[in-house]
Amino acid sequence: MLYLSELIGLVTLVLWLYCLFDAITTPEVLCRNLPKIAWVLIVLLFPLVGSIIWLIAGRPERTQATTQPSAFPEYDRPGRFAATSPDDDAEFLRRCRERAEEQRRNAPKKED
Repeated sequence: MLYLSELIGLVTLVLWLYCLFDAITTPEVLCRNLPKIAWVLIVLLFPLVGSIIWLIAGRPERTQATTQPSAFPEYDRPGRFAATSPDDDAEFLRRCRERAEEQRRNAPKKED
């Protein structure tokens, strides 16, 4: 049977590991109020207090875009870049043909 102090220790350990992993994997540009390395050190050195401070002041804020799914399917999204096929590029095809012809000329001949 777990005693209260063991339960508090276990909860602190889980919170600390979660916050440490979260601080490490958060991109540098999304960390608030301090640089990412400072947040990692605070969470690492002060497990309980640092974890709570990270959740309150350092973790990126959730925005409307991340909480709600997009109204558009992935490929119909406005402003999405659509790649062109290499077959649409005449210059690319010309260079491929020239390279293939050069490789054929330079290839050793097989004797039957």
